[in-house]
Amino acid sequence: MSKQDLSWAIPVMRMGYAGRGIVYVVVAGISLFALTRGGEAEGTSSALEQLEGSAWGSVVLLLIFLGMAAYAIWRWIDAAYDLEDYGGEVKGLIARGGMIITGAIHGALGLFALVLLFTSGGGGSGSTIAEVVRWVMGLPAGIWLVGLAGAITIGAGIYYVVKAVKEKYRAHLRANHFTRNWNPALKAGVLAQAIIITLIGFFLVFAAWQADPSQAGGVGEAFSWLRDQAHGRILVIAVCIGLLGFALFCFVNAAYRVVPKVAGDDVETLARRAKGKAEAAMG
Repeated sequence: MSKQDLSWAIPVMRMGYAGRGIVYVVVAGISLFALTRGGEAEGTSSALEQLEGSAWGSVVLLLIFLGMAAYAIWRWIDAAYDLEDYGGEVKGLIARGGMIITGAIHGALGLFALVLLFTSGGGGSGSTIAEVVRWVMGLPAGIWLVGLAGAITIGAGIYYVVKAVKEKYRAHLRANHFTRNWNPALKAGVLAQAIIITLIGFFLVFAAWQADPSQAGGVGEAFSWLRDQAHGRILVIAVCIGLLGFALFCFVNAAYRVVPKVAGDDVETLARRAKGKAEAAMG
């Protein structure tokens, strides 16, 4: 399939990253506000529920629904056509499998936002992920599916750590004044996301090991686990600030992300710029 045939996926991708950024602004913003007032950090579902009844809540929920739907579609298209050129080897297939799972998770989050738009409540205080896990465990080989999803999620978390430490995300960002100067915030954001994703993966694996869907959890349960550690409140605040950095990372991707199989060869990414400067210095 030619670059022109795939170009329609780019607006979907940009809308998806923008919606994802809004979600993390809401989650991290509400959590930090609660923490400064002696409360506790909120999970994604609880944070979205707090938008109900607020002046701009319906508008934000609608934007989140549209953004999450777009992001889910983008992840599935990306995995199917390998738009980011991961390849067909084991490492590439794992990365593309992770895209399918993250697409499903964000699609479910979009549906949750849509439900909140048309109902008067979220339907309970339990973990949305735990409810999905309970349904999956009822399927044939459901426990194994949950365990596999957890293992892939942990792998995705480790990938995010490597992505942050080695700054691999620079290969997908267009080089300009903004992306060059805000790199520390982007890096911190990716690391914070890595922590959350890895914890969610371990929750899924533990739920499968115990055959107990209530052991699964999302962002809220990750905050609770961090809070129970030494200096837990400081850890939660640090991760919330990091998630604001990840929201910035999402918005930057919405504006400046480069898709290898669609972008032209003349597009200068941060990684290509850094490589060029290094070669010039050596030559």
